[in-house]
Amino acid sequence: MRIQRGGQQQDFVESREESLVLSGITWQQFKSLESSFAPIAGVRLVYLDGVLQIVILGDEHEYYKRTISLLLEAYLRSQGIRFYSQGSATLGDEGIGVQKEPDESYSFGSRKAIPDLAIEVVMSSGGIDSLEIYGRLGIQEVWFWEDGLLTVYSWQGEYRRVERSGLLPDLDLDLLIKYILYHDQYDAVNDFIGELSS
Repeated sequence: MRIQRGGQQQDFVESREESLVLSGITWQQFKSLESSFAPIAGVRLVYLDGVLQIVILGDEHEYYKRTISLLLEAYLRSQGIRFYSQGSATLGDEGIGVQKEPDESYSFGSRKAIPDLAIEVVMSSGGIDSLEIYGRLGIQEVWFWEDGLLTVYSWQGEYRRVERSGLLPDLDLDLLIKYILYHDQYDAVNDFIGELSS
């Protein structure tokens, strides 16, 4: 697959993200399926109130996930913001009827059991409502990257779409998007750091 990024073409191995949604799945059935899929790389399971989504992650998904995390961590370090990367740690339990692994997650100030920020790279439509899951988990802010757009949701009794991050109010999201879409991941991080320090 060839995609346009920052005026240049880039090759990716053909590996679309695909998903399957099943309903009427008990927590016990879900945990059994989870064990069966555990040895298979690139498969993620999401569970909400008896609905199971099985997602097969593609190369583009992983590229954007890592690009966003590298840029965000460069910003946090440049600003002296203490952060703890929690990656795709599994969150949830039977008591609240949900389980999900964010693409990336972070706690700020100190390490926490539930991260402050979850980041999702969305490469396919439909499926389980991630905001419902994150709301039950008590995650303060959720970012979605989809089709070249970064959408930020902040918890205010419910999730509300906002123009700026409440957790990182000084972060220029337009600048971040520019470098997420940059022609090269390595250059993106270096040039982003250069722009932050200028």
